[in-house]
Amino acid sequence: MDDKLMMKALVAGYERIVAWADILDQINVYPVPDGDTGRNLVITLSALKNTLWSPEALIREVLLSARGNSGNIAARFLSGFLRCQTLETLAASTETGRDSAYLAVSNPKPGTMLSLFDALVASLKKNPPEDSGIWVQAIIHDLEDAVKLTTDQLPELKEAGVVDAGALGMLVFLDPLLNTLAGQEVEHSLFIDELKEVLHLSSAWQERTYQGYCLDVVLKVEGDEQKAMKQMSDMGESLVAMPGGDWLKIHLHASDRDRARQELTALGSIIRWSEDDLSEQTLRFHELRKNQSIHIMTDGAGSITRDLAQELGITILNSYITVDQLCLPETYVDAARLFEAMKNGAKVSTSQASDAERLECYHKIMKTYDRVLYLCVGSFYTGNYQAVMKWKADNDPENRMIVIDTGVASGKLGLAVKASAELALQVSNPGEVVAFAENAIQEVKEYIFLDKLQFVAAGGRMSKTGAFFGDVLHIKPIVSPFPDGVRKIGVVRSSQEQVKFAFRCLEQEISKDRKFTLLLEYSDNRDWLEKEIKTEIERRFPSVEVFLQLLSLTSAAHMGPGSWGMAFLPELPKKVDENA
Repeated sequence: MDDKLMMKALVAGYERIVAWADILDQINVYPVPDGDTGRNLVITLSALKNTLWSPEALIREVLLSARGNSGNIAARFLSGFLRCQTLETLAASTETGRDSAYLAVSNPKPGTMLSLFDALVASLKKNPPEDSGIWVQAIIHDLEDAVKLTTDQLPELKEAGVVDAGALGMLVFLDPLLNTLAGQEVEHSLFIDELKEVLHLSSAWQERTYQGYCLDVVLKVEGDEQKAMKQMSDMGESLVAMPGGDWLKIHLHASDRDRARQELTALGSIIRWSEDDLSEQTLRFHELRKNQSIHIMTDGAGSITRDLAQELGITILNSYITVDQLCLPETYVDAARLFEAMKNGAKVSTSQASDAERLECYHKIMKTYDRVLYLCVGSFYTGNYQAVMKWKADNDPENRMIVIDTGVASGKLGLAVKASAELALQVSNPGEVVAFAENAIQEVKEYIFLDKLQFVAAGGRMSKTGAFFGDVLHIKPIVSPFPDGVRKIGVVRSSQEQVKFAFRCLEQEISKDRKFTLLLEYSDNRDWLEKEIKTEIERRFPSVEVFLQLLSLTSAAHMGPGSWGMAFLPELPKKVDENA
C-alpha cells in the first residue's frame, strides 16, 4: 500500500465527515449538549486534505488542530492508525491508535467513540484484510452495530433517543476510507436507513444548560510532564491530554476560564488557545429543534454562516478555502485569521466540493428529510447545479427535491435563503415556500464594495499590473452577482464615496411605505459597519430591518479585507405554488 492510496482514502473519509457534519452536530448531547461534534471533527481532520504531508507531519498537525472531546480522541486514534504501511499492518496500527485514544481520556466510558474503536479492533481480528475486499463489508456491519448500541450504553443518549455523535462520526469517516484501501468502489452511506430513527432528538429529551468553557490548548510544559497532567485533572472536566514531543495538547471543560489560563500558564508556555462558551453553545443547541414545512439546502457561496444555518435548519454544501497548507470548508474558516493571512501575503485559493462529497450530501439529505428545496448558487459560478440535476435525474423519481438555479451568489443568495428558511418554519405548505423563494430571487438586490484590487489579481481575476495601477489610483469597484457573472455597477475612489454611493442606492430603491430586510455584510470591518453604517441606515430608513452578516468567504477570499456589501429584499406577498 503506497502513500498515495492512504492519502486518497483519508481524503475520502474527510469529505464524508464534512457532508455529515450538520447531522453530527444535531445529535451531539454527550458529554455536553453543545452541538459541535461535526464542527470539531471537520476542523481536527482538516489536515487530511493536504496530500503532500508526510505521515509524521500529518499526525503532528492533526494533534495540534484537535478541537473538542471528539476531535481530541479522534486525533489520538489517528496518531497510531496513520502509521499503517500495508493492509497486513492495519490491525496492529488500529489497535495502537485505539490504545492511545484510551490513554488520552481521564475517565473513558462505553457508548462513545472509544466503543467504536473497540469494535474496529475486534472486527479486524475476525475479518483480516484479504484481496477480495469482502472483509470491509463485515467490518462496516460490525461498526454499525457498535454505533446502534451506544444509545443504550449512556443514559444521556437513551433519553435523547440518539446514537453517540462521535461514534457515528468515526463510522462515517471509516466507511469510505476502508473501502478505498481495499480497492472497493465507495458507495453512499448505506447504514443511514438503519439509523434514521436515531438521528433526531426525542421530543421527550429534557433540555439542560451548562456554564463554563470548552478549552483546547497547546502547552509547552516547563517541568515534569506527568506531574503537569496530574495537576490538570483538578482544573475541570472532560480532560483529554496528549503529549506531542516538546508540547502537550490539552482539552478540558473549565467553569472559570481565566483561572484555568492562569493555572496552565504556571505549568508552561501557551502556544495555542481556542475556547467555546458552553452556556452560549448549549442555549443555541436547545433552540435547534424546529419543524419545517420543507427543508432548505444551499451552497457555501451564499452569505450564510454555520451558526445561522444551524439556527434556521439549513443544510450547506460547502466550497473550500485553502490558506497556504490549510484547507477548510468555507463555513468552518476562522474569518479573522483568513483576513490577517491575506494582509500578510499568504496564498489563498478556493475550490468546489468533490463529486463524491456532493453526491453524499444529496443522498444524506434525501434520506433524512421528506421534502427539500435546494436554492443553488448560480450555475455560472460553480458546477453544483449541473451536478445535482444529473444526480436528481437518476435518484429522485418522486421529485422530492426541488432545485432552483438562483443565478446569484453572496448576499443575494444568502438573503433569499434566509428569508425562505424563516418562512419554512412558519407555514405548513411547502409550495408556499417554493413560490416565495422564486419571487425572492427576482427581487433581491446587492452591492458589494471592494477596497483593494490586489486580492482580485491574486485570485487570477485581473492582471497584477492592472491591480497595481488601480490601487495607486484608489479605484474601488462596486459589483453585484448576476446569472451571467459579477457585473461592475460603479467605481469610486474612497471609503467615503462608497458610503455615499450606498445611501444613494438605498434612497432610490427602498420605498418608504414598504418593509425591507437588509443584510449588511462585513469582512474585517464589522465594528465600523455596526457603529456607523448600520446605525445610519436604521435612522434614515425606519422600515428597514438590518442584520449584520459575514460576507461569503468564497467571495471575500477573492475580494479581500476591507470589502463589504449590502443585500436587501422587500417584504413579499405569500403566493402558493400548488404543484410544488
